[in-house]
Amino acid sequence: MPAARVTPQTASARRLGLVGAVGIGVGSMLGAGVFVVWGSAAATAGRWLLVAIALAAVVAVINAASTAQLAAIHPVAGGAYAYGRRELGPTWGFVAGLGFVVGKIASVAAMALAIGSYVWPAHAPVVAVAVVALVWALNARGVSRTALATTIIAVVVLVGLVVVVAASLSTRSGPVRGVETTPVTAMGVASAAALVFFAFAGYARLATLGEEVRDPSRTIPRAVAIAVAIVVLVYVVVGAVLLRRPGVATLIGADAPLTLAVPDTPFWRSGLAALAALAAGGALVALMAGIGRTAMAMAREGDLPRILGRTSPTTGVPQLAEAVAGVAAIAVAWWANLGFALAASSVSVLSYYAIANAAAFAARGRATGFAIPRAVSAAGLVLCLALALSLARVPMLAAVGVGVVGVVSRGVVLGLRKRQMESRRASGG
Repeated sequence: MPAARVTPQTASARRLGLVGAVGIGVGSMLGAGVFVVWGSAAATAGRWLLVAIALAAVVAVINAASTAQLAAIHPVAGGAYAYGRRELGPTWGFVAGLGFVVGKIASVAAMALAIGSYVWPAHAPVVAVAVVALVWALNARGVSRTALATTIIAVVVLVGLVVVVAASLSTRSGPVRGVETTPVTAMGVASAAALVFFAFAGYARLATLGEEVRDPSRTIPRAVAIAVAIVVLVYVVVGAVLLRRPGVATLIGADAPLTLAVPDTPFWRSGLAALAALAAGGALVALMAGIGRTAMAMAREGDLPRILGRTSPTTGVPQLAEAVAGVAAIAVAWWANLGFALAASSVSVLSYYAIANAAAFAARGRATGFAIPRAVSAAGLVLCLALALSLARVPMLAAVGVGVVGVVSRGVVLGLRKRQMESRRASGG
């Protein structure tokens, strides 16, 4: 991404303070993850689910620290795509950008399927297609979430989760309807942590606010720390409640696990469906916009087909880029299942943060405000790669395969461009 200088115009656009930034962070993280990740995570971690949450939280905190340091050094939009280009070179920036785009497309599919799992469980893919199409239509018209709207959604979701937890704790835990037979291994706990990390990855949205936040070198690190602390607490509490009711054996593989924590009545089913739709739907609007704008930035750099960099003359929205992302998300939602989408998203996003940690390691010497030891960024790099490799083989290979194809294709295109330029110089000479 081209370097963005801070001009009086961009400085005047810095309207977000700490509260607004925290609201965006919490709202982005409390999307679909808290409603769907538990079944897949419990399948590999079993009764060690809380340990997996703690491991995911440690990785999230390290990644958040590296991201905050980079945001303080480079207060520009673009996240690890921009940081990777500046600190590690264009190729690594491309890998980070591609990891973001692929991971977030899988996240869109997962969130849409999450809504379907609560709203119409028997036909979740049908609901997912309708949700993605609706979100694209809203974004194409220039509809976006403001910091106030994001904060309101976050508050409503938090209050709703408190009510769910209270209702579950006030109800006697039901009988165990299955027996946990699969032995839990360290690899299984790591795999569950990687899936739970899917839920924390929304704080990447804060890294894209470098040009919108007042005093970003101070505000962004504080906002990331507060938002991550709030969400970690929420996940620990919800995870502990689910281990009590319905218990590990029943929880394994559930696509709508929170429905198992409360009484099985139409009131609770409809209430949870509305809450899940609000949380995931609100996150989807910002997520689709983020994918479109990252793809647009990559297209303008020549890292993706340049046609994806075009924007609507009336709304300024990269409609084609978002449409392509939406079609890809629909394909994942229709062809795969929720577990595949969660794992594919986690692999790609963990790869994205591995590059962010590498960039933070490289940039450490220039950090003047918020700074972390290089050992922390190195640990984040290793942990991200370890968690990514612990996930199920098929979605992991699918995500890695897309990345390899992308890198090879980019190399071929750049080679052809170089030959064309050399040929023109030779003919001109």
